[in-house]
Amino acid sequence: MHRPRNLRFRVALAFAGFGAVVSTLLGMVMLLTTHDLGQRLIDDTLTAELDDFFARRSRNPASLPPKTVTLHGYVQGGPHDREEELPHYLRALTPGRHDLTVGTLTYRVAVATQQEVRYYLLYDTTLQNRREQNSLILFSASVLMIALVAALGGIWLVGIIIAPVTELASQVRNRQPDSWPLQLADRFPDDEVGELAHAFDLYLARLHSFMERERAFTADLSHELRTSLTVILSASEILLADENLSERQRNRLLRIERATQDMAEMGTTLLLMAREQHTLSIGENTCLAEVIDEAVEKHRFLLKSKPIQLIQNTDPELYLAADRGLVYIAVANLLRNAFAYTEQGEIAIEQNQTALIVRDSGCGMRAQQIETLFLRPFHASAHSKGSGIGLSLVKRICDHYHWTVHLTSQEQSGTTVRIQFNPGKGTASN
Repeated sequence: MHRPRNLRFRVALAFAGFGAVVSTLLGMVMLLTTHDLGQRLIDDTLTAELDDFFARRSRNPASLPPKTVTLHGYVQGGPHDREEELPHYLRALTPGRHDLTVGTLTYRVAVATQQEVRYYLLYDTTLQNRREQNSLILFSASVLMIALVAALGGIWLVGIIIAPVTELASQVRNRQPDSWPLQLADRFPDDEVGELAHAFDLYLARLHSFMERERAFTADLSHELRTSLTVILSASEILLADENLSERQRNRLLRIERATQDMAEMGTTLLLMAREQHTLSIGENTCLAEVIDEAVEKHRFLLKSKPIQLIQNTDPELYLAADRGLVYIAVANLLRNAFAYTEQGEIAIEQNQTALIVRDSGCGMRAQQIETLFLRPFHASAHSKGSGIGLSLVKRICDHYHWTVHLTSQEQSGTTVRIQFNPGKGTASN
């Protein structure tokens, strides 16, 4: 995506465009007015010269037409005039006013007829045209200069206008937890920016109140959960110590103990991830193969007597620079889904130096479900009995360690989940 241009550029562009348009319109009006005025003056001069020549001609038929630096006159048809003296480029002109170009010279020509005698009077406009061309060049340069000055003025003006807004944005961006009681509106004048600062104060106060409630809730929840789970674990240990338990009873108690431990780990992770992102530390190096083995053994009971072939291929040389508890939760959620929703066929767990791949031949998912699978609120497949929270946790853990998680699935054909470990981010050598 292209980054949108900032406000300074847009205002400068608007000022430059406005200045260029206004100066162009004014310049065009001035040029057209000057050209029209010059044309009228030339025509008036030609008319006056023709009237003067007619008057002299009436007194003296042999009077010669004017010949000066700018005026040239010719007569055709008079008894004292010779036909060959008339230039060929004038012979086709009809009575009236004409613009004529001869080589590099330009003329304004007045043609008149009196008593069967045709008179031609030429006014040299070459110098006038050159002045107009120079004026056009000067006008173009002026338009560019005005546009540049307008752009610079726009940048300067918008800098003054948005300075309070920039300061307000900086105050909000650098807001520290210990500065919640401070009011932003007290630092700005009572104008539009002050009103915006007041709105930010109200919003930040509501946000602070929400965070305080969330912090108190998580603290209370953590305490209550730990207390209850400790009671369950203690009771399970006492019951498991009874030698009179049958094998069936012992297995059920082991499942209760295992589920309670998983719940404690999940609760710890949820509370940890509910806090700010920086509270999730990188942790010590974790052997991924050992975590996979542990997760497989803890969830093997989900396979029961299903006709499933479990293929496990891991690399014990890969160590992840990540918290072991978080890695276990990510792996356990992937295996739990594969074990629970595959009724027959094959489950393959492949792990190498760059990726972890869990592939199953289970019920699969539709394309619409895959698009929202990693989003919150949590989504579950049509065959799922859970809430879908597991894959959302996997995605958040992967995002924290800069890993990439990708899921492909086809209904009734199985699902493949791939976690790609980025070299140098969240990986470590043995």
